[in-house]
Amino acid sequence: MNKYGIWLLTPLLLSACDDTTSATSTVMSELSQQHNTELQNMIHLVKSNLVFVKGGDFLMGDFGAKYGPEKIQLDTEKDSKPLHKVTLTSYSISKFKTTNQEYQLYLKLNNLQLEKTANSLTQKRVDALNKLPDTPAHMDWYDAEKYCTWLGKISGLPFALPTEAQWEYAARSRGQFFIVGTNSGELEMNGVNRGINISGALDREDFAKKMGLSGGSMIALPVDSYPPNPLGLYDMAGNGFEWINDWYDPDYYKNSLAVDPRGPEKPVFKDDEGNYTKVLRGAGYSGPLNGLTIARFNRKPETDVFISTTVRCVVNSPQKVK
Repeated sequence: MNKYGIWLLTPLLLSACDDTTSATSTVMSELSQQHNTELQNMIHLVKSNLVFVKGGDFLMGDFGAKYGPEKIQLDTEKDSKPLHKVTLTSYSISKFKTTNQEYQLYLKLNNLQLEKTANSLTQKRVDALNKLPDTPAHMDWYDAEKYCTWLGKISGLPFALPTEAQWEYAARSRGQFFIVGTNSGELEMNGVNRGINISGALDREDFAKKMGLSGGSMIALPVDSYPPNPLGLYDMAGNGFEWINDWYDPDYYKNSLAVDPRGPEKPVFKDDEGNYTKVLRGAGYSGPLNGLTIARFNRKPETDVFISTTVRCVVNSPQKVK
């Protein structure tokens, strides 16, 4: 892996300060006696991997019938409609999904453990997903939100989960009419199971076999395996769903705020099992028919099925991060 960068992690014994309002300097002071180098390296890496996204206006939602190449709806679901104008303030977003290396360092610094599942077969798959440092970390919404908040604490920057509008605007390279978030705006495949600018099922199977991992075609690949979209963001069309800040409401686009929408103020929609749900964007696995930039998904935030859910944080500042 040559774009992302790797540093050596050593056992970390200190826990982070519990007061989330503490200044960054306080956190760094507590860590100054040991492991400060790893943390400083992480802060530097996270900052260097931020992509500044200049704000502006765009048409959010299923643009296919009006602006798509075939003038038909791209998404069969109703929740990506109606097409509506949104204005966003500038922000920064990570070019990569959060990796195991970053997330496991966070866990160690806070004396936390990776989540476990009750099902032994599922746990085997989870262990495979957690094994490699440069593949995406997997977690539920609450852990994703805590991680982004922690990044803000240690860096002094306003890190957070992206809003749904921020994610789509970035995936579409500042709101262009891109059907998928790849370098070309298309899914380029060599047949059904081999990818060119995304992975296919056989690509993932080959990788799993090469690395000695279980999971086959359901394994995750390193975060820089394929080209980024024109904005410079990787894996916006697969390699794991991404958690979004917003509560899910299938009718939200009908009454969305026009400026910097953040989803419903409180949960209003329950799934078939009676759970309020959060928005997911992207795709669990790359491949044909996956990765629409406008497609919306939802899952309960405390889900125990987190083998396909990842995180990418944003910095809510209109200025570029130095």
